[in-house]
Amino acid sequence: MQGQVSPEQNATAPVYVGIDVCKAWLDVFIHPNGQEFRVANTTSGLKHLCRALSLHMVAGIVIEATGKYHRAALDCLYASNHPVSVVNPSRARWFAKAKGEDAKTDRIDARMLALMAADLKPAATAPAPKIMEELQELTRARQNAIEDQTGLSNQLGETQNRLLGKELKHRLTSLASHIERLDAEIARLIKQEPRLARRQAILISIPGIGKVVAAGLLADLAELGSCSGKAAAKLAGLAPIARESGQTTGQRHIWGGRGGVRRSLYMAALSASRHNSCLKTFYDRLIGNGKLFKVAITAVMRKLVVLANTLLTEDRHWMPETPKST
Repeated sequence: MQGQVSPEQNATAPVYVGIDVCKAWLDVFIHPNGQEFRVANTTSGLKHLCRALSLHMVAGIVIEATGKYHRAALDCLYASNHPVSVVNPSRARWFAKAKGEDAKTDRIDARMLALMAADLKPAATAPAPKIMEELQELTRARQNAIEDQTGLSNQLGETQNRLLGKELKHRLTSLASHIERLDAEIARLIKQEPRLARRQAILISIPGIGKVVAAGLLADLAELGSCSGKAAAKLAGLAPIARESGQTTGQRHIWGGRGGVRRSLYMAALSASRHNSCLKTFYDRLIGNGKLFKVAITAVMRKLVVLANTLLTEDRHWMPETPKST
C-alpha cells in the first residue's frame, strides 16, 4: 500500500472516502483530513484498504461504476460494513465540474468522489447477487454480438469480393452459433432462480416483450418493481426533461438513462405498437394527432416500462382490458 495512515491522523469525527478504481489499483482520498493512498486492486490490496478504513468513523464511501473492476472493492467494503455508493461516472464528472475542477487524474478523481460523498450523501449500493452479475455479463455479451452481427451483415451486403464474402458468411455463421449458446445460458440462469423466472414470466405476458427483451430488463433494470413508474422511466432514459426559463417553455426531450435498456425497449415498442391492442390504439392516436414517429414510439416505450414496473410491483401478469359495456 502506498502512503501511510498514522494513528495520530485518525479521529472519532466522521470521514468521507472517495475511491477511484482502475484495473490495476485504487486511489483513495479521505475527507476532511486529506489523507490519500493507493492500493493494488487485488485481494491483498483490498484487505489493506479495509484495515486502513477501519481506523476511521466512515460515514460514506463513493466509487464510480467501472464495469467489473469496481465489483471486488464493493464486495469487500460491503462485507466490512462500510456504506458504499456506486455512482455513474458522468454524474461524478458533472459534480467535479460544478466544484470548478476541470483537471482529471486518478488522485483528483478520488478527492472529488470524497467531496461528493460528503456533499450529496448518495444512497448506499448493495452488491448485486452473483447470478445477477452473470446475467448482466451474458446479456451485454449478447448485445455486443448482435451489434457485430449487424455490422458484418451490412459489410456482406456491400462487398463484391468473393473471398471476403465467403469469409463474412463464415463469421456470421459462427456468430449465430455464439448467440444461440448465449441465449441458452441466459435461459438456464433465469430458470434456475425462481424469482427471476417469475419476473420473466410477468414481463413476457406483455404483448411486445419477448424473452430477449425481458432478460435485458431483468439484468439492466433490476429496480423494476421496487420504484415508481416515473423513476423507472427516468432510469431507462425515457422521462421527458423540462426546458423552461422565465416565460420560455422549450420542447421536452429524453436524455441520459441506460442505453441498453432503451435499445431493448425500442424493439419491444415496435412490436407492441402493432400487436398490443392498448398500445396500438395509443400509438395510432399519437400519429393521427400529427406526432412524429420518433415521438410516438418513444411514448410507447415509456408506457411499456411503466406498465412492466406496475405489473412487477403487483406481482401479476398482463391482462387485456375488458371492453366497457354500452
